[in-house]
Amino acid sequence: MDKTLIYRLFGPKGWLALAAFAALMLVLVPIFNIVVPEGSPLHLSTYWVGLIAKIMCYAIVALAMDLVWGYTGILSLGHGLFFALGGYAMGMYLMRAIGREGNYQSDLPDFMVFLNWKELPWYWQGTDSFLYTLLLVLVVPALVAFIFGFFAFRSRIKGVYFSIITQALTFAAMLLFFRNETGFGGNNGFTDFKRILGFHIASPETRIVMFGLTALLLIGCLLLGRYIVTSKLGRVLAAIRDAESRVMFSGYNPLPYKLFIWVVSAIICSIAGALFVPQVGIINPSEMSPANSIEIAIWVAVGGRGTLIGPLLGAGLINGVKSWFTVAFPEYWLYFLGLIFVLVTLYLPQGVIGLGGQIRAQLKRRFAKREEA
Repeated sequence: MDKTLIYRLFGPKGWLALAAFAALMLVLVPIFNIVVPEGSPLHLSTYWVGLIAKIMCYAIVALAMDLVWGYTGILSLGHGLFFALGGYAMGMYLMRAIGREGNYQSDLPDFMVFLNWKELPWYWQGTDSFLYTLLLVLVVPALVAFIFGFFAFRSRIKGVYFSIITQALTFAAMLLFFRNETGFGGNNGFTDFKRILGFHIASPETRIVMFGLTALLLIGCLLLGRYIVTSKLGRVLAAIRDAESRVMFSGYNPLPYKLFIWVVSAIICSIAGALFVPQVGIINPSEMSPANSIEIAIWVAVGGRGTLIGPLLGAGLINGVKSWFTVAFPEYWLYFLGLIFVLVTLYLPQGVIGLGGQIRAQLKRRFAKREEA
């Protein structure tokens, strides 16, 4: 990586912050979780490791959403579908890895035995291979996103109409996966995983490795996103966001640009879902619910869309508060989330990331008035 590219991605402070984050997640967290004994006040419990890993997966999804909404102006209310598709692909592999250790001691997953299935469906073939599963994680959401995006963008569907269609898409997929005959576990989905790549999935060592992979993926996606938005492609995407008709009059066809970033965003969501499932231990159709996709958009809005870092902060803040709020006041969480969104929309149009700039601007105006007086 040449120096020009390095400084284009981040300044010295940005690289320093990224290095500090990497050191915290890849060095300090494993030490506090595995090396430091449980009785020590410095010990980081497995619960916190799992919670932080889950929030990092959500942060990756928020970053993917920011690429299409914050930088291209495409508001998707169906990104939960791509996240769930990656999760289901990984879940299929994990279910096959259980082998005969299930409740029914069969080569078939337990839910198939319960439903009196006699053999694996054709689309389950090969899912006992981890490499084939990774291929599914990449190809399936990319194919779905490409087909949907091609027809939607070619028809110049945008704005609220595009948002409604994406929400309808994920709702239809959720209803499909809820059905027992589709072969995806119905309402219960996949759970009770035993091992991954031969390692016990619940062991502290395996969990901390998956935690580290999640942190590396977050850093990698941030670098990729920064590279895209600072390139010529990123400038075209921003122009499409601000004035798509002018871009067309300038001789650019918006279709391939929008389709490219749409597919890339879908793949990023799918990879996050694939890492999410083995660490959380379950995947079911509720991950495709329209409410989940709307919540993703709220993470980006709260953090500050069009900034990359803002959506990461938004995902962390909202899900950190959610983990406490849903335990203390579970019945009021959706009301509280809606209130946060309304307040941010009214008073923080640039999100949390823009709060510092707003404070500085107000202070400058006050000092300027004092000098004039």
